[in-house]
Formats: sequence, structure tokens, C-alpha cells
Amino acid sequence: MPNTTQKLNYFTESVISEMTNLADQYNAINLSQGNPDFYPPAELIAAAKRALDEGYHQYAITFGSLHFRQALARKQHRFMGLDLDPESNIVVTCGGTEAIMASIMTICNPGDKVIVFSPFYESYSVDIILNGAEPIYVPLHFPTFDFNQDELRAAFAKGAKAIILCNPSNPTGKVFTREELLFIANLALEYDTFVITDEVYEHIVYEPHQHTYIASLPGMFKRTLSCSSLSKTYSITGWRLGYVIASSAIISGIKKIHDFLTLGAPAPLQEAAATALDFPDSYYDGLVAEYSYRRDIFLEQLKNVSLSFTIPQGAYYVMVDISNFGFKTDTEFCHRLVKNIGVAALPGSSLFFNNINHLIRLHFAKKEETLLAVGERLQRLKDFI
Repeated sequence: MPNTTQKLNYFTESVISEMTNLADQYNAINLSQGNPDFYPPAELIAAAKRALDEGYHQYAITFGSLHFRQALARKQHRFMGLDLDPESNIVVTCGGTEAIMASIMTICNPGDKVIVFSPFYESYSVDIILNGAEPIYVPLHFPTFDFNQDELRAAFAKGAKAIILCNPSNPTGKVFTREELLFIANLALEYDTFVITDEVYEHIVYEPHQHTYIASLPGMFKRTLSCSSLSKTYSITGWRLGYVIASSAIISGIKKIHDFLTLGAPAPLQEAAATALDFPDSYYDGLVAEYSYRRDIFLEQLKNVSLSFTIPQGAYYVMVDISNFGFKTDTEFCHRLVKNIGVAALPGSSLFFNNINHLIRLHFAKKEETLLAVGERLQRLKDFI
């Protein structure tokens, strides 16, 4: 038998999937995979039922149904302040994951370098490797998760073709300030570099922090590939509706890649989701209020068991410091946690490029009663770990 590709030697299977499987095996509360345990808005569910009844069962236009793209252009114009053409500035993808992969495939050649802030969502480095490119890691320094300007400039100076920017950040919960984004934008302009954003948590930002779209900064739209999805904003992670917003020159390339990568996102779900894209501003205000409430509840549970953690500025993840427990690795801690305590967490080492073993990631996109149940289970930490 011939050998499989050598690329497989450079990454493991998804650690998130591994921990989710363990959560199922031990009937644990899964805080490793960031999906809610509550329903999406009732209007969205009703729209999905209508779409099925009205016959949206065949392929939509491969780069996204016109109805969906028009609604998305209206919605993002409100928030990004950019005039977007549904025909030439948007491609609808199978989730944000495909959006980022298609973006890297569109702009990178084998051997190109891509800057990644560390820690990072686990698929970024894999996407880069699968495209034959090379990641350049720039640390976000614990506990504030700020970057060092000299370190970032040095990464750009290595000839980076692109930088991936997750804002708000998964896993850190960091929201990049406008000043930080201007510094990144100026480097991208100086070194003629693309910016690929992952902004799936764009509407989950806690006061007093504010989200700024780097594509909206002077000179940045033409070199920014703004990737996002509807998964987190509308609690529909299983619908797999994502998108890329970019200049017409970039979008024409992404259309080609997307056509042969997944062909198209689910037609009935696109039709239904157009309803959510026309929600008023009050929906997004309510979303932040709800997640602020969940964050406060969850952080209180962590305080009650004397866990050390960072306070997220956005998204719905908390990085917890487990240094005091004396485990050799965070993976060992997480396995003990899921088996003995009934709570599944994500080892931080799967998210860092260097040997970080003292942090784990938990998420709080759960109902209040679920978060309280987590708190009760964590009370047993002193007995079982």
C-alpha cells in the first residue's frame, strides 16, 4: 500500500471532538465544545419550518441564495458601515470553518507564511498546513492576552502573506482595541499582507468593550477577508451557515474554491436564516445582556471553588489556570475532570503553539440551570483531584 500524505504527521485529530466523545461516554456536562444547550429564537425555528413546507429542498446558487445574501448585506452594512454588493462581495459557506479554509486556499501558495496569534482556535494551524503554507506564531501574553508590538512586527517582516485575526478571540475572550487593530492594519498595509478575520463572536462583546471590524478601517477592505457565521449569534451551530465578505477581486477567487470544496450551504436553512438577519438592533442588545448574565453566573461558580481564571471581554469562553492542582499536563487534568467530576473542559495545550500546560478552556453558552449544575459538580474538585 502507498503511504498517506505526510501532512497528517503535523497535527492530531480534533481535541475538541475527543473531549466531546469523552463527555458523552461519562455523561458529563460538555463545556469543551462551544455549542448552546438552549433553542434559537422562535421566529427562526418557525422560518425553518416554513422553508421546508415551501419546497426549498434543492441546491441553492452555489455561492449563496440571493435572498440570504441580500439580507446579509443589509445586516452587515448596519454593523460594519460598508456598502456591500450581494453579488460581488459575499460568498456563503458551510460554516465559518469552511469560510476560513476557502480564504486561505484562495490567497496562499505552498510555502507562503501566515501569522497566527497564539492561543488560537485549533483549525487555523491545520488549515495552513493542509494548504502547504507555514504558520508563524505570535503569542498573546497571559494573563491579559495582549501582543507585543515588536514581536508582531518581526512576524510581518518574515514575509507573511496573511494574518489570521480572531476577534473577539476564541479561546481567550480578548476583544482587540481599535488602537491594536490600527497597529495591525498599518503593518498589513506596510508589508502588503492580507488579513483573514474570524468574527463569529462579533455580537457577543461585554461592556465597556466594543467590537471594531478591521475591514472598516482606512485602506483595509480590499485586503481583508471577513469570515463569520450565524452559529453563535443565533444559537444554530448545527445549521452550518457561514460566509466570507471581501472585495470583488477576492470573492471571485473564493467562489471558485467554494464551488469545488462544498458546492453550497443548505438551501432551506439559508432561506430561514434570512429572517434572523433582519432582526432589529434590540435582538443583539438582548443577546449581550443574556450572555453577560450567564458570564456572571459562571464566573461566580468558579469563584466558589477558588479557581483562578481570566475575565472574558467577549465570546463565551473562560481560561482557567490549573497550576495549583499539581498535574503534569492539562490533558491529564481534563481527563480526570470529565471522568470524576462530570465536567468536560478543553486542554489549553491544544490551542497554544508552545508548551503551555497550565490552562484549560471552559465555555458558558448554557442555560442557567446547567451552569449551576456545573458549579455543584465542581464542588467535588477537592475530593477527586
